[in-house]
Amino acid sequence: MTLMTKCALTPFLLEGLTDAQRKAVVHLEGPLLILAGPGSGKTRVVTHRVAWLLNQGVPGHQILALTFTNKAADEMRGRVERLVPDHSVWLSTFHRFCARLLRKYAPFVGLRENYTIYDVADSNRALGRALAKLDIDTTPFTPDAVAKAIGWAKNNLILPGQYEPRPGHALGSVVKRVYPAYQAQLADSNAADFDDLLLHVAILLRENPEVRRSLDERYRFILIDEYQDTNLAQYAIARALSIDHPNLAVTGDPDQSIYGWRGANLNNILEFEKDFPNVRVVRLERNYRSTQRILQVAAKLISHNVQRKEKNLYTENGRGAPVRLVTYPTQKDEVEGIASQIAGEIRSGRRRPRDFAVFYRVNALSRGLEFALRELGVPYQMVHGLEFFQRKEIKDVLAYLQLLNNPHDEVALLRSINTPARGIGKTTLGRLSDHAARRGLTMLEAAREAQQIESLSKRSASLLGKFVGLFDRLSAISGGPVEEILGHVLAGTSYREQLSSSNNEEDQERLANIEELLTVAREFDERYNGDGYLEAFLEESSLVNDTDDWEVEVDRVTLMTLHASKGLEFPVVYLMAVEEGLLPHERSLRQENQLEEERRLMFVGITRAQQELQFSMAEYRDFRGQRKLTVPSRFLMELPREEMDLQAPEAAEYLAAEPALSRTRPEPQTRAAPAAELTTAAELAAGGTPSPPVSPDVFRQGMLVLHPSCGLGRVVALSGAGASRKATVDFGSHGGQKKYVLSKSPLRPVKG
Repeated sequence: MTLMTKCALTPFLLEGLTDAQRKAVVHLEGPLLILAGPGSGKTRVVTHRVAWLLNQGVPGHQILALTFTNKAADEMRGRVERLVPDHSVWLSTFHRFCARLLRKYAPFVGLRENYTIYDVADSNRALGRALAKLDIDTTPFTPDAVAKAIGWAKNNLILPGQYEPRPGHALGSVVKRVYPAYQAQLADSNAADFDDLLLHVAILLRENPEVRRSLDERYRFILIDEYQDTNLAQYAIARALSIDHPNLAVTGDPDQSIYGWRGANLNNILEFEKDFPNVRVVRLERNYRSTQRILQVAAKLISHNVQRKEKNLYTENGRGAPVRLVTYPTQKDEVEGIASQIAGEIRSGRRRPRDFAVFYRVNALSRGLEFALRELGVPYQMVHGLEFFQRKEIKDVLAYLQLLNNPHDEVALLRSINTPARGIGKTTLGRLSDHAARRGLTMLEAAREAQQIESLSKRSASLLGKFVGLFDRLSAISGGPVEEILGHVLAGTSYREQLSSSNNEEDQERLANIEELLTVAREFDERYNGDGYLEAFLEESSLVNDTDDWEVEVDRVTLMTLHASKGLEFPVVYLMAVEEGLLPHERSLRQENQLEEERRLMFVGITRAQQELQFSMAEYRDFRGQRKLTVPSRFLMELPREEMDLQAPEAAEYLAAEPALSRTRPEPQTRAAPAAELTTAAELAAGGTPSPPVSPDVFRQGMLVLHPSCGLGRVVALSGAGASRKATVDFGSHGGQKKYVLSKSPLRPVKG
């Protein structure tokens, strides 16, 4: 039955809206799918629709509007309040809405009304207790990997008793055992983690028909923003609340779905019309943000995706400047070029710092850019991230260097003594601290007397002794090049090895940052000739932290990952490192659905730009401790040439050619040699003789190498540059550690 109009039309709610926006706003009953392209006024449509429903006499308590961030919810709430003061509409995030429901219906899911919501740290502690009770050896996997797997199960509505691992999947076997124990641990503590908030409500609605009907009756009109980012649990909740009163209006864009790795299910929006056959579909295709050229570049790129809903984006803005593509010889040239352009525009008065944003695929790429901007005195801020030297993994490794430089540094000891985890707990550290205070010793000195501390168990004393032994071994080389010291720290602690063995994307990001730190150290060593400058290196890194308080200033250049850029806009956008393996990311290259998500990610970055857009790449990049010749991103071949300004001969040559991603460019004489051909396991088995010496620059930390007489070894430290570059190689029990000048050694990289 159609809801009757209870009050007069308020004309201003429809003023300035396009025909498509107006159709979305005034739609009253029945399902509604709003396909909103980037910059199409989506938030305005959602908030005006809420105001329109109120204007039509719908009680505020019957309207529920859900989004994904508190900031978005607050913005919507403020806009609706300005349109209709003193409304009673519930505008919230999904998680906050579910938490509120569980306060009322907690007994239905085994909780009490005063349950605790565990954050990530609390959840990890509960998981740790569950693992300990089961006596599960987590050496092959990080607890974080187990937690992520449990989170995935919950997002897909898989209960503890229903979880079944894939055959031969070792991590899955661990999860199958620990998931029920973890949930029992939460229940015993009357607690729920973030994923439980969604899971419990979805199960509540599925298994309690009366509760579902009651809530469906209360929330007769539901609006969900960013629907393309919903997971299966969120889909189930929305579907369950829209059965008796299917007035579900969802807003989203399949082309901007970039959170598949977090559990977002693209099919939720792609198949919305199957769930609601009588749905009304409204396409918001007018872009208010970007110039015609920027929009045409974005549209051409995304047209190569298959999993999408067709839209014809257009704008009435001007044609604008061509989209630039610039190639630079090295990544140093790239970041300096970007920083110089920004500084020039600011000094000329044509732009302010806040007009600029620089996007990158991985956080590890920001370090050089930060340095280049500081050198030119350009203020900047990091969004959804910490500056390079403030990141946890960097501080973890630097703590060892700080302790080597100053053994009295208690903060550095407390950070390094159990990083990575060695089993040295708070009780042990407390007893160690008491002993140090009684004897007037530093904690490191006290650790040397661990065997004499009666309050310590033999195990604790042994663990402390091992840490002291590691410290002493590192002290023996602490006067050498910083890159070499870092290599020994990473090898001695297995910090890098643990990150390498994880499939978690965040761990891989940390690994990239750690390996980027090796590049920082190498550049430092080249400036200071490599010997005895540990103190200077630490001083330089600490001054970065002291002088870059980005939160104070508002008028700053913005640096962020592409994922963080969603929902924002800037007059000028730089998208750097558009190269194979970075964008698209190397982990996406083998699966078409992941490759499409990478293309959507680039589409999101492009459509953040209002007036100017520049892509850039480097011919050679020092990344993750290795210098290599790059390959241009396949996405560049998908861009419209007529909208591009190719500002380097190499770029023009590439875009003019047929797609051939394996094509390489001639190497400049002044650049490092290209990567060497690797010896394969088959060649080793056949007794092949290694080729002549390879370029020193192809060797990296952790690499397996072959020596004709010593056999297989692993690079544990590197130092120097060019013909003077040296490597320390560990040949294990049969050969120990040996040091080589790489340009004169027969060492050869090996791949299995």
